[in-house]
Amino acid sequence: MRELSLNILDITENSLKAKATLVEIDVTVVGNLLTIVIKDNGCGMSKEFLAKVTDPYTTTRTTRSVGLGIPLIKMEAEMSGGSFEIQSTVGVGTTVTTTFAVDHIDRPPLGDVGETIMTLLTELNDTRIVFTYYANGQSFCFDTLELQQQLEGIPLDTPEILQFVKQLINENMNTINGGMLL
Repeated sequence: MRELSLNILDITENSLKAKATLVEIDVTVVGNLLTIVIKDNGCGMSKEFLAKVTDPYTTTRTTRSVGLGIPLIKMEAEMSGGSFEIQSTVGVGTTVTTTFAVDHIDRPPLGDVGETIMTLLTELNDTRIVFTYYANGQSFCFDTLELQQQLEGIPLDTPEILQFVKQLINENMNTINGGMLL
């Protein structure tokens, strides 16, 4: 994938398919290390499936026999001086942790995280998404539950709300980054 935000989208969509009611997405930049953690409380994976989940020919899809999301982010992390870890327990959920060297030439750009979260809002059903961004000693947190409480019944997938969320996330990340792109 060209941007890490697309990996975030793919993995979070897996969480939604796993019937998660809570998905936490944490993006942290400390020094030269970019860490992305996606944690859900979905159905989890068996030890047998977890052992082969990084194989591109392992998928739960019935439409095709290839699943590239997890294998791609693992490869991207390792090629850019980082690491990949996945933990999962049936009935508890799954946590995917990836790290990247910020200045590594092979690290894909972070991309448009606001667009990614906006896209996820169109697929949520009753799932709560909590996105936290931390860099340069500052943090920003977006929580769909807090937004829903503020909106008093207006659906999150209303076009004006979607655009507001995209802009809110990107502006806050831009402020924290001092205008620099990751």
